[in-house]
Amino acid sequence: MKIEKTKFEGIFKMGKELLTINLVPREKVYGEKLIEFEGKEYRVWNKWRSKPAAAISKGLSIFPIKPKSKILYLGIASGTTASHFSDIIGREGRIYGIEISSRVLKDLLPIAQKRGNILPILADARKIDEYKDLILEKVDVVYCDVADPQEVDIFIRNSTTFLKPKGFGLLALKSRSIDVVKKPKEIYKETRKKLEEYCEVKDFVRLDPFQKDHGFFVCQF
Repeated sequence: MKIEKTKFEGIFKMGKELLTINLVPREKVYGEKLIEFEGKEYRVWNKWRSKPAAAISKGLSIFPIKPKSKILYLGIASGTTASHFSDIIGREGRIYGIEISSRVLKDLLPIAQKRGNILPILADARKIDEYKDLILEKVDVVYCDVADPQEVDIFIRNSTTFLKPKGFGLLALKSRSIDVVKKPKEIYKETRKKLEEYCEVKDFVRLDPFQKDHGFFVCQF
């Protein structure tokens, strides 16, 4: 089967599968499939395990991460999604990865070491003062995926602090983390209203069935 470009730079497709070109050939990060095609090695970007891949599969119209992007990643965890961002941005890009769990961050360290464009930072995304001196530049994109009732506030505070003018924020929102009683649809509506006080919501998709009760916002600040 043929591998083709998508409308997003650095992201490819083969049938219904999304792919990125492996920055570290022959190295898997989370057991993903590797595919050789026309002299390049691609990694399958699993939409069941990565929210941006799910969002793109659900028809997302804007995806601002591209070669050379500088990204602040809130809730980087062990690097499943970050490794694909790392593929896309290449050696000239950079990911500042904030993670509150030292145990989880340990799993990311060898990946970061091999890839060279991920900077893992042990810190709490709710406490910007813990890491603001480690973010060496204004970033192009803030990506937020923290399962916290305050996630929207965390996203807004970090975006307004660290983004370049007209920079983009990507918010992967788990509705059940915000409120277990309200319907996801209500939470998405309230979230959009709150976001629109600070930025322009450029796109929104629900991630079901790939990620149950999750929504994905693309915002420009």
